[in-house]
Amino acid sequence: MPEGAGADAVWRASGQQGLGQASGQHGVGQQSGQWATGGAQSEWSGSQTGAWAAGAHQPTAGAPQQGWPQGEWRQGVPQQGTQLYPQPRREPRRVGFVVGVAVLALVVGGGAGVAGGLIASDQRAPVHNALESAPPAKQTAAPAGSVESVAQKVLPTVVQLQVRGRSSAGEGSGFVISSDGFIVTNNHVIEGAVGGGQIQAVFQDGRTATATIVGRDPTSDVAVVKAQGVDNLQVSELGRSDDLRVGQAVVAIGSPFELSGTVTSGIVSSLHRPTRAGGEGGSQATVMDAIQTDAAINPGNSGGPLVNMQGQVIGINSAIYSPQSSASGSGGSVGIGFSIPIDQARRTADEIVKTGKATQTVLGVSVRDADDGGAVIADVVSGGAGEQAGLKPGDVVTKLNDRRIDTADALVAAVRSQAPGDKVTLTLTGGKTSQATLGGQPVETG
Repeated sequence: MPEGAGADAVWRASGQQGLGQASGQHGVGQQSGQWATGGAQSEWSGSQTGAWAAGAHQPTAGAPQQGWPQGEWRQGVPQQGTQLYPQPRREPRRVGFVVGVAVLALVVGGGAGVAGGLIASDQRAPVHNALESAPPAKQTAAPAGSVESVAQKVLPTVVQLQVRGRSSAGEGSGFVISSDGFIVTNNHVIEGAVGGGQIQAVFQDGRTATATIVGRDPTSDVAVVKAQGVDNLQVSELGRSDDLRVGQAVVAIGSPFELSGTVTSGIVSSLHRPTRAGGEGGSQATVMDAIQTDAAINPGNSGGPLVNMQGQVIGINSAIYSPQSSASGSGGSVGIGFSIPIDQARRTADEIVKTGKATQTVLGVSVRDADDGGAVIADVVSGGAGEQAGLKPGDVVTKLNDRRIDTADALVAAVRSQAPGDKVTLTLTGGKTSQATLGGQPVETG
């Protein structure tokens, strides 16, 4: 340790004021003034005689020494005059140095911690709060061809039908085909009102009106009712069903489970699906050539429109496939729904509006399933279209035009998809073909 450094360190570490003297062979002198370390001041003065040694410098005893001892009492500041050395404290000299280092370390460490905290704070991501964000601009017009735009166009034309009969009550849907109140629906929706029941039409704008049955066709499950005392109704736009494609997007609208104005969407899952109105409990007389869709259809959707993405009606929602269980009975939608093609429904509805009756397209034969696929002719009606085409009992029809026939219901559905007077080509087993002009007969409603 350099001369004077130990005492100087002790005084600076203690931070106290006082007087001190030291004996040693380093000269005699006096010094007065101030020196400080760590913020404390210490005034000192005194005299010194004798010899003392520190480090490698040991003056001869009693020899006067002039000038400064080796080492500095104040950092970088020379002292004038004579000097006496302060008496060292009892603590070991190196303690002051260690304590000083510790204090310095604490100061540096604390400063580094603060700086590090500031740096870390500066690196944190800014906080964003959604509640402080301004609401977005209000939506404008719906994009053309979207489900939203279809709903806006079609919903005002869809009607909820509440039906009360003498022994039952139910509800279904329909759609407006004339501004003065003609509404198309399913026969099975309004059938309960036959013979004295009541039908209430509830429109999307909240208006209600009593409706009466104009006519109905149980074989195609199409009916027309007329709302009384209304005018200026928004009318549905009818499309076509002969150019539909599997995978085409569609929207179904109706009143499932009495929830009026419900919109669901999906695709055309299949075409020309033979389906019996009323399910498998229905007779062959009620087979329709259905559009299959996965748009959700549930009880109450019956009679509502199935529309394309231009908002044109391409079918009437009529039936669903719903597995039955002994515990729950018939359930809801499982993604398999059936609609009457609008081409067939339009022809029937037009006849009903004009005449109050519907005409059924017929081939003039009765059929059953063939063991190896196809429809077996069981009986031929005298004078009917089948007899005129040369069909005989036992013939098996495998195609009608380009459409494959693999069951009896498939032949009935294919015939019903045509209009009376249409000419068709029938293909029989063995490749034989026959030309037939389809007939028609009035539908009996009882």
